[in-house]
Amino acid sequence: MNSTLIRLIHPSDGPALAGLLSRDRQAYARWLPARSAEFYTPDGQASVIESLLASHSDGLAWPGVVVSGETVIGQVGISSILRGPFQKGYLGYWVSSLYQGVGHTSRAVGLALRIAEVELKLHRLEAHTQLENVASQAILRKHGFSSWGIAHDHFYADGAWRDEVFWERKLTGRPDS
Repeated sequence: MNSTLIRLIHPSDGPALAGLLSRDRQAYARWLPARSAEFYTPDGQASVIESLLASHSDGLAWPGVVVSGETVIGQVGISSILRGPFQKGYLGYWVSSLYQGVGHTSRAVGLALRIAEVELKLHRLEAHTQLENVASQAILRKHGFSSWGIAHDHFYADGAWRDEVFWERKLTGRPDS
């Protein structure tokens, strides 16, 4: 069995992420927004990571990487964290095509759920998938997410507006007193 861990992103992850993103750029064009050429470079990823870590410091996100053995193979994160009466965040994830099909993505989602509930004490997580992304939908279902609607023309990627399915999972976190 391949090991899967997740951990907080670190500035030193930039070159590995740039390599994976650059390699899979065309394969993921359908699923991800258009980005500048700079995004796919180590310097571009350094800027992204700096921004993600600033959001983490502000309590607005938990940005992580997916690791197999000692190798960074993707990203997982909880973003747009809302406190007060909401206590929720948005789950996002990807694993390089080099490492798909052996359970890394599903294990990373399971680990992120634990962080959301235990460390972040969130009450709920939400996610979006494109209508055609049945693999991601299967992972969310496996981890107890339920779909609750479809947003038409919600996300622009690869030259077209895409429909997205909205997903939710209730956790047991309670608001701070």
